[in-house]
Amino acid sequence: MATIFQGLGGAAAAAAASLTNSFDSKKLLLPSSRRSLAERKASSFLVVRSDGSLNLNLGSSNGRARTVDKLITNAVATKADTSAASFASKPGHELLLFEALREGLEEEMDRDLHVCVMGEDVGHYGGSYKVTKGLAEKYGDLRVLDTPIAENSFTGMGIGAAMTGLRPIVEGMNMGFLLLAFNQISNNCGMLHYTSGGQFTIPIVIRGPGGVGRQLGAEHSQRLESYFQSIPGIQMVACSTPYNAKGLMKAAIRSENPVILFEHVLLYNLKERIPDEEYICNLEEAEMVRPGEHVTILTYSRMRYHVMQAAKTLVNKGYDPEVIDIRSLKPFDLHMIGNSVKKTHRVMIVEECMRTGGIGASLTAAITENFHDYLDAPIVCLSSQDVPTPYAGTLEEWTVVQPAQIVTAAEQLCQKL
Repeated sequence: MATIFQGLGGAAAAAAASLTNSFDSKKLLLPSSRRSLAERKASSFLVVRSDGSLNLNLGSSNGRARTVDKLITNAVATKADTSAASFASKPGHELLLFEALREGLEEEMDRDLHVCVMGEDVGHYGGSYKVTKGLAEKYGDLRVLDTPIAENSFTGMGIGAAMTGLRPIVEGMNMGFLLLAFNQISNNCGMLHYTSGGQFTIPIVIRGPGGVGRQLGAEHSQRLESYFQSIPGIQMVACSTPYNAKGLMKAAIRSENPVILFEHVLLYNLKERIPDEEYICNLEEAEMVRPGEHVTILTYSRMRYHVMQAAKTLVNKGYDPEVIDIRSLKPFDLHMIGNSVKKTHRVMIVEECMRTGGIGASLTAAITENFHDYLDAPIVCLSSQDVPTPYAGTLEEWTVVQPAQIVTAAEQLCQKL
């Protein structure tokens, strides 16, 4: 199988193997679809904080969790204070990413009676990843509507509801299933505002889990951002932390445009402390994750954490990478991206999307068109391989960019004059 980045030799492969051992995606456990959160708290499970600590809850009566590993996600030159006391002293409240999505959704349903939810098992079952758990009991079966297994039908119903003044959130149990609704999303959702001469707005949110999970097979490991990016009239955002998951959810619901919110299946149990007060995130704004001087690394979703692992290694080797989570997949935040390019003069894009026709390809074109004169080296794009995602775990990892490959590519890029 061809390597993702040309020029990786045996030493890089060995480094990839060692780094892969330190980053085990299988430790990012998903919320069980068969047990409540309270039941899961009573048993053993792993929680990965967004600051990188990995805690093992043993279900003890004193509620104390034992730290079993450290997942490096923040590239800083000085040692970060990760003590429990300092973390607990921060204002706000802790939520898992899927809970942050639920909190944002619930706040908007309280604020606006026009907001409703529809999809398969979103009602009393609470959704496949429990994002809508408890909402049917609170708001009733009309505002949290369980639908048949018919993506084309209920997506079209949601678009029609948006045309009449409601603000529906359509959940795809898996983003790959929304390919069945591609006609509704492309020909109606994205175009009706234009084809009606502005008579209709389509304030709809289409959301759901996607990305390469943990041996979910090819059909359940789809990355549909490459499919939807060419549809006129649609905005696309990808959340990567509990903070921006809630903020983007609220902003998407309030938007007058159709918004597709991409959630990665392996990030639902990511934990973070978020503010108690209300906030929203800009749908068209990237996030500066780590300022730097030597190279701009653009990424989003799950690859943010692969990049931050690699950034820690790069810092130890004397490099100073700047990491940006683009978040807005359409349109791109070319203001922040452009300012970074003008500063570092080198760009690397790291994505889980396919290389051919992916977000990286569009981003490469946009940077080349707008900031070519500021580049000192060709743009490097690390993407998933153009193959169906294998079911075998080892092969699955080979198809996705790993931290060691990011380190090797960044070093080669920084050495180019």
